Amino acid sequence: MIQLFARLLQPSVRKMHPFIYQCKHTFDHSKVPLLNTEDLEEEFVRGSGPGGQAVNKTSNAVILRHKPSGLIVKCHQTRSLARNRELAREILTQKLDQIINGENSLEAQKQRVLKIKSKESSRRSEKLKELKEKWKKQEGIN
Repeated sequence: MIQLFARLLQPSVRKMHPFIYQCKHTFDHSKVPLLNTEDLEEEFVRGSGPGGQAVNKTSNAVILRHKPSGLIVKCHQTRSLARNRELAREILTQKLDQIINGENSLEAQKQRVLKIKSKESSRRSEKLKELKEKWKKQEGIN
Protein backbone atom coordinates (compact mmCIF):
# COMPACT_ATOMS: atom_id res chain seq x y z
CA MET A 1 0.00 0.00 0.00
CA ILE A 2 2.90 2.35 0.75
CA GLN A 3 4.18 1.86 -2.81
CA LEU A 4 0.84 3.03 -4.15
CA PHE A 5 1.07 6.20 -2.09
CA ALA A 6 4.67 6.80 -3.09
CA ARG A 7 3.47 7.31 -6.66
CA LEU A 8 1.22 10.14 -5.46
CA LEU A 9 4.20 11.97 -3.99
CA GLN A 10 6.33 11.96 -7.15
CA PRO A 11 7.22 15.49 -8.29
CA SER A 12 5.43 15.02 -11.62
CA VAL A 13 2.20 14.16 -9.82
CA ARG A 14 2.50 16.54 -6.86
CA LYS A 15 1.46 20.18 -7.23
CA MET A 16 0.43 22.95 -4.91
CA HIS A 17 -2.92 22.47 -3.23
CA PRO A 18 -5.42 25.05 -4.52
CA PHE A 19 -6.30 26.37 -1.08
CA ILE A 20 -4.07 29.09 0.29
CA TYR A 21 -4.75 30.12 3.85
CA GLN A 22 -4.21 33.76 4.62
CA CYS A 23 -2.80 34.03 8.09
CA LYS A 24 0.57 34.64 9.66
CA HIS A 25 1.20 30.89 9.87
CA THR A 26 2.06 29.25 6.60
CA PHE A 27 1.17 25.65 5.96
CA ASP A 28 3.25 23.26 3.87
CA HIS A 29 1.11 22.30 0.89
CA SER A 30 3.95 20.65 -1.01
CA LYS A 31 3.18 17.09 0.10
CA VAL A 32 -0.59 17.14 -0.36
CA PRO A 33 -1.44 14.40 -2.87
CA LEU A 34 -3.17 15.27 -6.12
CA LEU A 35 -6.02 13.12 -7.30
CA ASN A 36 -5.68 11.66 -10.79
CA THR A 37 -8.98 11.16 -12.59
CA GLU A 38 -7.81 7.71 -13.75
CA ASP A 39 -7.48 6.61 -10.11
CA LEU A 40 -11.03 7.69 -9.21
CA GLU A 41 -14.31 5.92 -9.70
CA GLU A 42 -17.44 8.05 -9.27
CA GLU A 43 -20.93 6.80 -8.66
CA PHE A 44 -24.03 8.94 -8.32
CA VAL A 45 -26.76 7.63 -6.05
CA ARG A 46 -29.88 8.96 -4.46
CA GLY A 47 -29.36 10.71 -1.20
CA SER A 48 -31.18 10.08 2.04
CA GLY A 49 -32.36 12.10 4.98
CA PRO A 50 -34.65 15.10 5.33
CA GLY A 51 -35.76 16.96 2.24
CA GLY A 52 -38.65 14.91 0.93
CA GLN A 53 -39.18 14.69 -2.81
CA ALA A 54 -36.19 16.91 -3.64
CA VAL A 55 -33.88 14.34 -2.02
CA ASN A 56 -35.70 11.13 -2.85
CA LYS A 57 -36.06 11.62 -6.61
CA THR A 58 -32.67 13.06 -7.57
CA SER A 59 -29.35 11.24 -7.74
CA ASN A 60 -27.13 13.96 -6.35
CA ALA A 61 -25.15 12.03 -3.73
CA VAL A 62 -21.62 11.13 -4.83
CA ILE A 63 -19.68 8.00 -3.92
CA LEU A 64 -16.01 8.46 -4.77
CA ARG A 65 -13.59 5.51 -4.73
CA HIS A 66 -9.82 5.90 -4.85
CA LYS A 67 -8.65 2.74 -6.60
CA PRO A 68 -5.00 2.63 -5.43
CA SER A 69 -5.80 3.05 -1.73
CA GLY A 70 -9.30 1.62 -1.61
CA LEU A 71 -10.68 4.67 0.23
CA ILE A 72 -14.39 5.39 -0.27
CA VAL A 73 -16.06 8.75 0.38
CA LYS A 74 -19.78 9.46 0.21
CA CYS A 75 -20.88 13.08 0.03
CA HIS A 76 -24.43 14.41 0.13
CA GLN A 77 -24.03 17.77 1.82
CA THR A 78 -25.81 19.94 -0.77
CA ARG A 79 -28.54 19.55 -3.37
CA SER A 80 -26.08 20.31 -6.17
CA LEU A 81 -24.38 17.35 -7.84
CA ALA A 82 -21.43 19.47 -9.00
CA ARG A 83 -20.84 20.87 -5.52
CA ASN A 84 -21.08 17.39 -3.97
CA ARG A 85 -18.45 16.17 -6.45
CA GLU A 86 -16.11 19.00 -5.42
CA LEU A 87 -16.68 18.34 -1.72
CA ALA A 88 -16.12 14.59 -2.14
CA ARG A 89 -12.77 15.26 -3.86
CA GLU A 90 -11.73 17.66 -1.08
CA ILE A 91 -12.64 15.13 1.60
CA LEU A 92 -10.79 12.35 -0.22
CA THR A 93 -7.72 14.57 -0.60
CA GLN A 94 -7.78 15.33 3.14
CA LYS A 95 -8.08 11.65 4.05
CA LEU A 96 -5.22 10.68 1.72
CA ASP A 97 -3.11 13.49 3.16
CA GLN A 98 -3.71 12.23 6.70
CA ILE A 99 -2.81 8.66 5.72
CA ILE A 100 0.29 9.56 3.71
CA ASN A 101 1.74 12.46 5.70
CA GLY A 102 0.45 11.74 9.21
CA GLU A 103 1.92 14.42 11.51
CA ASN A 104 2.81 16.63 8.53
CA SER A 105 -0.68 16.65 7.02
CA LEU A 106 -2.50 19.95 6.63
CA GLU A 107 -5.00 19.03 9.33
CA ALA A 108 -2.22 18.22 11.81
CA GLN A 109 -0.48 21.50 10.97
CA LYS A 110 -3.71 23.43 11.60
CA GLN A 111 -4.24 21.63 14.92
CA ARG A 112 -0.72 22.54 16.04
CA VAL A 113 -1.31 26.21 15.20
CA LEU A 114 -4.65 26.20 17.07
CA LYS A 115 -2.98 24.61 20.08
CA ILE A 116 -0.26 27.28 20.10
CA LYS A 117 -2.88 30.04 19.79
CA SER A 118 -4.89 28.54 22.63
CA LYS A 119 -1.85 28.35 24.91
CA GLU A 120 -0.93 31.95 24.08
CA SER A 121 -4.48 33.11 24.79
CA SER A 122 -4.60 31.37 28.17
CA ARG A 123 -1.15 32.75 29.04
CA ARG A 124 -2.37 36.29 28.29
CA SER A 125 -5.51 35.89 30.37
CA GLU A 126 -3.50 34.55 33.32
CA LYS A 127 -1.11 37.49 33.04
CA LEU A 128 -4.03 39.94 33.03
CA LYS A 129 -5.52 38.24 36.12
CA GLU A 130 -2.22 38.57 37.95
CA LEU A 131 -1.89 42.24 37.00
CA LYS A 132 -5.46 42.93 38.09
CA GLU A 133 -4.91 41.21 41.44
CA LYS A 134 -1.67 43.15 41.94
CA TRP A 135 -3.45 46.42 41.17
CA LYS A 136 -6.32 45.59 43.55
CA LYS A 137 -3.83 44.77 46.29
CA GLN A 138 -1.97 48.03 45.66
CA GLU A 139 -5.18 50.09 45.77
CA GLY A 140 -6.52 48.26 48.82
CA ILE A 141 -9.59 46.92 47.00
CA ASN A 142 -10.94 43.46 47.91
